[in-house]
Amino acid sequence: MHILGIVFALAALASWTFGDFFIQKSVRLVGDIKTLVYIGVIGAIGIYPFIAKEITPLLAKPTLILLLTLTGTVIFFAAIFDFEALKRGKLAIIEPVLGMELPVTIALSVVLWKEQLSLIQYLLMATAFIGILLAISIHHTHLHYHKRIFEKGVLLAALGSTVMGLVNFLVGISSQETSPLMAIWFTNIIFTLCCFIYMATKGEFRGIIRDFTKNLKITLATSVFDNAAWIFFAFAASLIPISIATTISEGYIAFVVILGLVINKEKIRWHQIVGVIIAILSIITLSAIT
Repeated sequence: MHILGIVFALAALASWTFGDFFIQKSVRLVGDIKTLVYIGVIGAIGIYPFIAKEITPLLAKPTLILLLTLTGTVIFFAAIFDFEALKRGKLAIIEPVLGMELPVTIALSVVLWKEQLSLIQYLLMATAFIGILLAISIHHTHLHYHKRIFEKGVLLAALGSTVMGLVNFLVGISSQETSPLMAIWFTNIIFTLCCFIYMATKGEFRGIIRDFTKNLKITLATSVFDNAAWIFFAFAASLIPISIATTISEGYIAFVVILGLVINKEKIRWHQIVGVIIAILSIITLSAIT
């Protein structure tokens, strides 16, 4: 295990905390697809100088190109499912379902990638997941999945969380098989192309530059923090097991609760406070023993 892997995972946690905060603002201002385009284009431009020399050698490896293309395509669909679920359903109902991406990633990493973890690591990942669910659930009854399966957006959220778990796994193995920066650069190119194809079929190219410049601070902050988060996660997953990198970085969900409390003056319930504490302590302990 590499200490830098833990540092990168914690950096991804911090970046996603602010990234999601700005993504919410950006989506409300310019829409889902345009937000994805801005993230993809800015990320691709910013990363290119650092991976330019890797492109030619990569062209001789069709298997890796296929892996990266698959990863970028899955990212596009994961975002569509998540955004559509949040648009159709209630935030308090949908968010805990989306949190299911963590066990999906862990299962894929252990079963398919044969990652070896200790019992205490499994226990700490489980308690971190429980803490995250408590932190993002406004009321404890929102955790009664069997009672809300027919709520609007829930099935889409379940599909979205599964696909996002696959995204974490694919980004992890792409980073290990190529390089962290190449993995993020190439997948940015792919999901941006997917966005362009979608926009072309819907005739939604109008105003894409105007909306970017009009909301420059929000769109730039969104793009920088989200790309930084994925880059940090990719570096973490190249140095430590994908399942551990995901568990640590996924703790950002608990920190978003704190950010909302401080910045938006939101009220927080006692079980959410308990959840934040459990998640943070579990992540700190997992980082320490790892």
